[in-house]
Amino acid sequence: MIHMRNLTKKYGELAAVNNISLHVRRGEVFGFLGPNGAGKTTTIKMLAGLLRPTGGQILVGGYDVVQHPIQAKRIIGFIPDRPFLYDKLTGLEFMQFMAGLYGMNHDSFADRAGRLLRLFDLEEWRGELIESYSHGMKQRLIIASALLHQPQLIVVDEPLVGLDPRGARMVKDIFRNLAARNDVAIFMSTHTLEVAQETCHRIAIIQEGSVVAVGTFDELQHKAGVSNPRLESIFLRLTGGEEMKEIIEVLRE
Repeated sequence: MIHMRNLTKKYGELAAVNNISLHVRRGEVFGFLGPNGAGKTTTIKMLAGLLRPTGGQILVGGYDVVQHPIQAKRIIGFIPDRPFLYDKLTGLEFMQFMAGLYGMNHDSFADRAGRLLRLFDLEEWRGELIESYSHGMKQRLIIASALLHQPQLIVVDEPLVGLDPRGARMVKDIFRNLAARNDVAIFMSTHTLEVAQETCHRIAIIQEGSVVAVGTFDELQHKAGVSNPRLESIFLRLTGGEEMKEIIEVLRE
């Protein structure tokens, strides 16, 4: 579903993303992890067609994101970390706006929107202005809207920000079910390592613009040379975070 080949993004002499090559299969939940400033959001914006790569290529469902952006975007559902919503629209009006972008007809929209609003516990709020929504409700609305056109690939940056435990569990279950039952690919960036360990089939770790490791949890554990069964230990070992951990321990003494 996703093929990144030598993907690069430079700002002057700074390589925010440096020669990344990755592939993500249909039906796979793929985690994309890294420290702040590692290049995660830049990569995601290029994948979603919001930034143009300096070099390399991204194929989504066989479509080059740069050469055939409309075709590629038609099969992507994008959930950003800071979603923009029109506060003076109702929840249903916002979903209608999103459906129009993807050319959905009225009948298919009405059925799909109704089911998604019920699924995300927004049915009673469909006619209320978005400005009256809580942060968690806004997050659920943007996720529901991204699923309207039944995308083949879901690109999501920090999916659980602002969600309560019930909402977080629901979103994780939805992603897993979409991958397992609908053969949808999920490309997910998150700082919540427990979520990545629990949800993802494979994980890539990016550091200073380059991928330092990619594989299943067991493969990453072997590469990091740690026996601790937590992704946090693997992540810290591969990104140099253990040095900071040791400093913190010294300060506690």
